[in-house]
Amino acid sequence: MSRLLPIIILLCITFPIQGMAEIVEESEIDEKVREIAKNLRCTVCQTENIWESGAPLAHQMREAVRERVIQGQSAEEILKYFHSRYGDYIMMEPPKHGYNWLIWLAPFLLLLGGGILLAKEIKSWVTRTPAPPTEIPPPLDEKSRRRIEQELQP
Repeated sequence: MSRLLPIIILLCITFPIQGMAEIVEESEIDEKVREIAKNLRCTVCQTENIWESGAPLAHQMREAVRERVIQGQSAEEILKYFHSRYGDYIMMEPPKHGYNWLIWLAPFLLLLGGGILLAKEIKSWVTRTPAPPTEIPPPLDEKSRRRIEQELQP
């Protein structure tokens, strides 16, 4: 028995009991709600859509989407409804008009500007004129050499 216990534990860890998993059938309404909810930003979490968010407000928003889908509204109508209430912020992908173009183009413009500045800096490093070589002082004459030796003696 003591030899079988580690093998049984290893098998249980390696092959979990799949019979306990519940198969969830998703209806057409659930699929539409999921697709619409993935396009709406959670106003609490701000980085998640309302489908993935666990915030109570996101749950309420999902239920509002579900009600509107059941009423027969299209995805565009539902998105327009939320847009009218929350503005551009509610959309996971902001519309590309007006000042929003700046949001879409700013990273590329900053990258381009940084690349240009880096190229100029590297070019200035390469084309910088080297310092003129220092001249070697002429050798000491005999009189100066004797005077230095005399001063160095204790």
